[in-house]
This record gives sequence, C-alpha cells and structure tokens, in this order.
Amino acid sequence: MTVRAAAETETAAGSVEREAVRQAPAAGGAAFVARTVWLWPALVTLALGVRGSWRPELWRDEVATWSAATRSTGGLLDMLQHVDAVSGTYYLLMHFWISGFGDSPTLFRLPSALAMAAAAALVVLAGRKLFGTWPGFFGGMLFAVLPSVSRFAQEGRGYAFAVMSVAAATWLLLRALERPTAPRWLPYALAVVSVGLFHVVALTVLVPHAVVVLMRWWRWRRHRLLIAFSVSVPVALLALVPVIVLGRRQAGRQISWLHSPNLQDFVETWHGMFGSALVSGCMLGLCALPAAWPRGRRPALEIGLVAGVPLVLIWAISQAQTSYFLDRYLLFTLPAWAVLAGAGLTALRPRALIAVGLAGTALLGLQDQQAVRTATSHDWSDPKGAARIIADGYRPGDGIVPVRGGAAYMMLDHALEYYLPRDIHPRDVFVQRSAAAKQDLYADECVLPAACAAGVDRIWVVTYGSPDDPYKQLPDDEVKVLTSEFTRAKTDSVRGLTVTLLERKPAKA
Repeated sequence: MTVRAAAETETAAGSVEREAVRQAPAAGGAAFVARTVWLWPALVTLALGVRGSWRPELWRDEVATWSAATRSTGGLLDMLQHVDAVSGTYYLLMHFWISGFGDSPTLFRLPSALAMAAAAALVVLAGRKLFGTWPGFFGGMLFAVLPSVSRFAQEGRGYAFAVMSVAAATWLLLRALERPTAPRWLPYALAVVSVGLFHVVALTVLVPHAVVVLMRWWRWRRHRLLIAFSVSVPVALLALVPVIVLGRRQAGRQISWLHSPNLQDFVETWHGMFGSALVSGCMLGLCALPAAWPRGRRPALEIGLVAGVPLVLIWAISQAQTSYFLDRYLLFTLPAWAVLAGAGLTALRPRALIAVGLAGTALLGLQDQQAVRTATSHDWSDPKGAARIIADGYRPGDGIVPVRGGAAYMMLDHALEYYLPRDIHPRDVFVQRSAAAKQDLYADECVLPAACAAGVDRIWVVTYGSPDDPYKQLPDDEVKVLTSEFTRAKTDSVRGLTVTLLERKPAKA
C-alpha cells in the first residue's frame, strides 16, 4: 500500500471512528445530552440575548435600520443604490420581519438574538468536528457568556447574522473537507454568499479557509479538495459582485470617519471584540492551551488561523485609504476564538477546573453583561424621553425641528419618529425633501426656512443643547426664523437633549 493510500485509509478510518464515538449509545439522559449538545449553548445564548433587550434605547445605527426597513420594498431598493448597499440583505429581512411581527425594541432585536443562538450551535458543531463533543460544547458555552455576544444579540444591525454566517461557513468547510462531495461543497458556497451579503469585510475569512484547505491537501494529497474549493469560492464571489461594487463605491461616505489603526488600536479592538478586557484576557489564555495538547495542535492551528488571520489582514488593509478595523466589524471571528478556547478549557486538569474555568469566565464578564442592558448602553441621549414630552403636549398641527446639520448622522429625526406614538405626526418644519423621497437616510433641509415655517403656530425644537442654549447646532438661518417669529413657551430637559416648545408671536396690528 502506498503512503498516500495509507494516509487516505487512515483518514477514512479515523472519520468513521470519530463518528461512531459520537453516535455510540449512552445510558439515559447522557444519550439525550450527547445528541442535543449543540442545543444548550444555543438556548443560553438566546436567553441572554433576549434578557433586558427592551431597556437600551435605539442608537443611531439601529434607527437607520428602522428607517430603511419601514419603507416600501421598492423605496428600500431605491435607497440601496445610494447608501448602505452592504446592509441591504439585512434591511430586507427586517422589512418583512417588522411587517409580520412589529417593531417594539425586543421584537426589533429578536432576529439578532436568534442569529447569535444559531451561531452558538454552529460553534459546538465546528468544535465537535475538530476536537470532540465536549470541547465543542464548552466552546459553545464560552461563546454564549461573552458580553459582546449578548450586546450584539440585542442590536438591530446585521452583525449577528455575519457571525452566524461565518460560523456556518467554517463548519460546512470542515464537513466538506471530511467528505469532499458536491452535496457538501454547495452548502459551503451558499454560506460564503451569506457571509458577503451580511458583511463584506467578513469575506476575509476565505483567506484562512484557503490555508486550511491547502494544509489538508498537503497532508493527504487529495486533489479534489483544491478543485472543489477553487470552484466553490469564485462562484460564490461572482454572486456577490453587485454588493461588493456598490459597497466599495459607498465606503467613503459611510466609514470615512475611521482612522488607520495603530498597535494600541489593535489591543483596544481585541478587548472590544469580547466586550470586556478581563474576558478577552481569559479567552486568550484558554486559546493558548491546545498548543500543549499533542492531539489538538493540528486542529488548533487550523481554527487558530480562522480566528486570527482576518484580524491581521484587516489591520493591514486598514493602513491604506479606507479603514475597516473596528471591534464590531470583527465580531465574525468570535466563533473561531470560542472553538479554540473550548478546546483549551477541556484540556484543563483536574476536570473540575473545566467547570471552574467556565464559571470564572462568566463571572469576569458579569459587570459588562449588566452594563449592556442599561438604558444608555446603546445611546447616551434620551430620544424616548424627548418623544414623551412632545406626545404629552402635542396638538394637531404642531411642527417639529430636530437638530440636523453637522449632527444629522445622529439620526435624531428618525429616533423621534420611532418613539412618538403612531397617531402623532408633527410636521417636520425645515425639511424640503424627506429622506424617503430623497432615497437616502438623510433629508434635505429648506433653503428658505421662513417660507417652510409659514402656517405653523407651534414648534417643538429638539437639540443636543441646554436650556440656556436650546438652538445649539441648528443652522443660523433657522435660528433666526425661530427667534424672530416665535417665542419660547417652555423648555424641558432629558438626558442629553433639550426640548423647547415655541409659539408664534402675535401678528403686529
């Protein structure tokens, strides 16, 4: 028998043996736990994702999601031609979700919680492929208790879906490498498409995927691996060309505020990825342990590449004109880190340390878990409180002036619209063309403010100012109209915002 044939026989025998061990009958409840080992981390992740999700007020990115998703399908598709094409799939998903289930904060964020729960299950499955059942299980549990997982399970953005898609692609790649047949490579290609549709930056995971394929080929000389991967990935990327092209064209407008990262940014981003400096340090220590486990070194190297290479690659790319190095953009690496840490955790001896390690990691992140569920964890201001003041004093025909200008990116106008009762519709006084009509996220303001304010007797002004400066950040021509034609009736303050009711001055005789 040739070396190559022996190697392939060994691979096949090892695969069968591992499968037999997984499927070996166990007594009573142990058998049920073994069959459903992926379920428990998923349920824990979902429970932590839903818990307290109604408390944080929507912040500007979530408000942008709501504004886009509540438009007509045609209006949404038109908007994507100008802005946020890379989020288009998520916006469409949320459009149909809101249409069916509503947009209360918990329901609005529930799809993200479900996606994170699915990612936890996929962490277990990938860990089981590489290291065995219990390393996979504890990897899933570590993933579930990460503060950043809970934080972005309560986020009305597509990051949780990117995490889920990358976790699925990695698991499906491992399945395809185990048995490289078309029915296994096709789901992998579809998962790659899903990765690109939810987060183009996450496609960098294809680089370590390619390295893993080369490592497997080099070990076993199975040419089908190279051929199948070389076909699957280009076909998937071809389907993503429109999103990639539009996203690249729109990148300067959407993320131009990011600067090229330095080494200090690397450290801070690492902590931010896990949502806690203490937890990130603990996870790093656990990830190093499989290197001391002889049978775990090769799979640890493979999943370690999937975890680490995208970070280094994106950091390097971000030294050029456009930076993508931001903790929430890198969350998609968390499943791989969790798989590696799960293997490290189960390598601890005596075995009692495994439970201690899991509990200790959860406790280290407890304070951060509580912090992500406060009213201010997403947004430091209180548009909900401002909307309540307006609703309490509203009269039909009232107008509203939310601060825009240099603060337009804060989406205060859309936030107030979200929090105001659906039967209250103050006229947006200084808007020439609405965001929806403009096919954008930002409205066009009036060129002639005095003409736009004509016929409005009461105006609610909402700014990031103070009672002493209620017109802060409003354009000078708008302030001139408001101060010359209106008088201040009352001023209220909520966290970070000032709400001023103006009444038109009596006409001179």
